Amino acid sequence: MTLPPPSVSLVPTDRAARARERERLIEATAEIAREMLERDLDPAPLPAEARDAEGLAASLELAPGVEGLALEAVLERLRAALATTPTSSSWRFVNQLFGGRVAVATAAEALAAIPNISMYTFKAAGAQVLIERELLLRMAERVGLAGAEGCFTPGGSIANLVALLLARNAAAPEARERGLAGAALTVYTSAEGHYSVRKNAGVLGLGRERVRLVPVDARGRMDVEALARRLSEDRARGLRPVLVNATAGTTVRGAFDPLREVAAVAREHGVRMHVDGAFGGSLALSSSRRHLLDGAELADSFSWDPHKMMGVTLQCSVLLVARRGELAASLDESADYLYQADDDDLNPGHRSIQCGRRNDALKLWAAWLRLGDRGWDARLERQLALAARAAELVAADPALRLLEPPMSINVCFEVRRRSSAAICEKLDREGRLKIGHGIVAGRRAIRLVCVNPDLEERDLAAILAEVKAAAAGLPEADDRAAAEES
Repeated sequence: MTLPPPSVSLVPTDRAARARERERLIEATAEIAREMLERDLDPAPLPAEARDAEGLAASLELAPGVEGLALEAVLERLRAALATTPTSSSWRFVNQLFGGRVAVATAAEALAAIPNISMYTFKAAGAQVLIERELLLRMAERVGLAGAEGCFTPGGSIANLVALLLARNAAAPEARERGLAGAALTVYTSAEGHYSVRKNAGVLGLGRERVRLVPVDARGRMDVEALARRLSEDRARGLRPVLVNATAGTTVRGAFDPLREVAAVAREHGVRMHVDGAFGGSLALSSSRRHLLDGAELADSFSWDPHKMMGVTLQCSVLLVARRGELAASLDESADYLYQADDDDLNPGHRSIQCGRRNDALKLWAAWLRLGDRGWDARLERQLALAARAAELVAADPALRLLEPPMSINVCFEVRRRSSAAICEKLDREGRLKIGHGIVAGRRAIRLVCVNPDLEERDLAAILAEVKAAAAGLPEADDRAAAEES
C-alpha cells in the first residue's frame, strides 16, 4: 500500500520544506505580535470598519474555502482579523475585571501550545502536572487553606459550579447516582454576587428559584443578619440549605462580604460556605488589603481567577477545596484507557470536571517566577493606588459625581445630568473607549476598572476626558432620570 501525501498540495510534504515553513511562521508570528504590542502603547480609537459587525464580517473574508490558501494569504487574514480586534491592554479598555498583562505569562501561554498536552495525567503532561500541583498548594496556603486540594477550571463560573456540585453532593449523597428526586435544596448569595450562582443552580438541577438573594448593606456587602433570617425561615418551611456563597470582590462595586461573620452563620446552620474570590482572591497576596479576606480560612471552597488582578492571560482560574478527597468523590470516573500509571495524586483528571484540559498552569508559574510574592504585592498596590487616584480626579471634577470611595479597584461615578448607559454606549459605538456601567445603590453608574497597572495618571485623565466628551453630545436629563434607577 502506498501512503497518500501527508496533506493537501499547498502544505509542504517533505521535511526540509516543512522546516522552512516553520521558520516563516515563527518570523511572521513575531512580526504580528510586535504590531499588536505597539498598538497597545499608542492606541488609536477602534476604526469604523471594526465596529460594524456585518461589514467587518464581509471585509475579513471569514469563510474557509474548499481549497486551502497559501501560507502568506493565511497570515494576511490573521493580521487583518487581529488588527480589528479590541485589546485589553491599552488605556482605552477599562471594561472588564481583567486587563494589562504580565509579559512572561503571555510568552508561556504561547509556548504551552507547542507540546499541546492535556492535563489529566502525569503520563500525558509530565512536568506540567508538577507545576500545577505546586501552584495549587501555594495558592491554598495564601488564603489560609494549607493542605487543601484544588483544580484549574475554565473560568470562575465553572469553579463556582464545581463548588456548588460539591455542596449538593454533601447534602444529598444520593444525588450523584440517582438524581435529586425533588429534594428542596437552597443556596444563598448576596444580591450583588455573581450571576453564575443562579445559572449554576439551573445547570445542576437545584433550580434557579432556589437561590436566595440576600440583601446587602450600604457598602454592597452581604447583610449577615438577613442571611441568618433567611436560613431559619427556609428550614422552618422544610427546605434544605446547602451552600452560602460569600463574595470576595463583587463585580460592580468591588465589595467584600464579611467572611468571618458569614462563616459563623453558615456553621451555626450546618451549611457549607464557598468564597467566590474570582475577582478579589488575588488580594491574598496584598500586604495592605489581605485583611479583606479575613475568614477565608473557614471556607469549604474558594475560587480565584489569576487572569483578573494578576494579569495572567485568559483563561486561568482555580478552585481550592478545604478537605482532600472531595473533588474525586464528586468528579472521578473509571477510565482504564486513561489512568494507566502513577498514583491518583499525579493524575489530576480524577479531580477535574473536564477530561481533555488545556495547560493553564505554565503561564501562572512563569509569572510567579518572574514577580515573586513581593512583585505580586507591588502590582496589586499599583492597581489600588490607580483606583484611589482616579476617585480623587472624579471627586475634584464638578462635572462628575463619585458615588462612593472605591472598595478595591472599581471606581463608580456619574456624569451629572447625563445617562451613564448612553455615555458608555456612545463611547463603544465610536470606538473610543471600552467601559461599562452597573447599578450602585439604585443608581446606574459608569464603572472604571483600574486593573491594568501599566496605566498612568495621564491615562486616567484621558479616560475621564473621553467620558465627558461623550456626555457633552448627549441631551441633559434631570438627576433622577439620568440615574436610570433599576
